[in-house]
Amino acid sequence: MKKILLAITAALSMSAASYAQDQPDKVVVVERDDDFRDRMMFGVKAGVNYSNVYDSEGEDFSADPKFGFVGGAFLAVPIGSFLGIQPEILYSQKGFKAVGRILGSSYEFTRTTSYIDVPVFVAIKPSKMFTILAGPQYSYLVSQKDEFVSSIMSTAQMQEFENDNLRKNTLSIAGGVDINVRHSVLGLRAGWDVTNNNGNGTSTTPRYKNTWLQATVGFRF
Repeated sequence: MKKILLAITAALSMSAASYAQDQPDKVVVVERDDDFRDRMMFGVKAGVNYSNVYDSEGEDFSADPKFGFVGGAFLAVPIGSFLGIQPEILYSQKGFKAVGRILGSSYEFTRTTSYIDVPVFVAIKPSKMFTILAGPQYSYLVSQKDEFVSSIMSTAQMQEFENDNLRKNTLSIAGGVDINVRHSVLGLRAGWDVTNNNGNGTSTTPRYKNTWLQATVGFRF
């Protein structure tokens, strides 16, 4: 039986090769299946945040935005071809800059806050190229670095946070689009903080909240 199967396979291979040689002017076009909307995909990505803070009480407050690194992984879970869920886990740097004058000298103050961001997006997939995402995001503060630079003095202070109580987090709202080109993904996002969880069943609305724009480049498997 094995000899018969081998003989048939060999015969088919020889026939296909002979046919290809007899048809030199014909081009065989293989259509690529690059519509991944109904497949579960794992991906990694990295890029930049362009972040700032704003005063939720609406008083006059001026700060300059700053750039920070963002990178991590995501999982695209389909619910059919046009809908899905996309959780992500990211290391994300936010913060702001401020400038002013003190004792006749100009200064610059920079705050960099590093978070573990966990957005959970609802994904709407109108086409294989575009994905629209929106949903809540939980952010856990990992560290905060304050830098003060002037012509008189320069200081830097670094704080690290263990976050043993996972309920101590910041709830944010985020959304944006993914532009998909086969396995490559260009991600564009915007987000802002909403409330802080104190870990004891109560929450607060912080006066100064993070807001950010985000651009990433990713690859999905």
